[in-house]
Amino acid sequence: MSGAPSRAAGPGPDGAPDDVPGPAPGPADRTVTAASWPDPDAAFYTVGQVGDLLGVPAATLRRFDAVGAVRPARSAGGQRRYSSRQVQHARRLLQLTDEGLTLAAASRVAELEDTVTELRQQLSEATDEQA
Repeated sequence: MSGAPSRAAGPGPDGAPDDVPGPAPGPADRTVTAASWPDPDAAFYTVGQVGDLLGVPAATLRRFDAVGAVRPARSAGGQRRYSSRQVQHARRLLQLTDEGLTLAAASRVAELEDTVTELRQQLSEATDEQA
């Protein structure tokens, strides 16, 4: 994407691993990691929080929603709520668009990557059962 700022890899602003953010920072002695957060599909991030985590304006995330690239849940008041899994997916889309793919192409690549991951998991489970 021309003119889009590049997002650096590494830990997110909350100190969580790059691929999965944790909830809003809490007490200094508590570290939230992907393994310690019980449900990656729990939708609790607002569009502003996700924008801050990913370093993009909220309008970018609203566009992702409008074209169906990332479909957040909605609160009772109609506000977007994102899960950790959706934040991870949005981060991947941003990486792919930074590499020059269109949003439609990035969505398809991410979908295919997810399919490959699922198939590898199924193959691994089947192999383990046979052993």
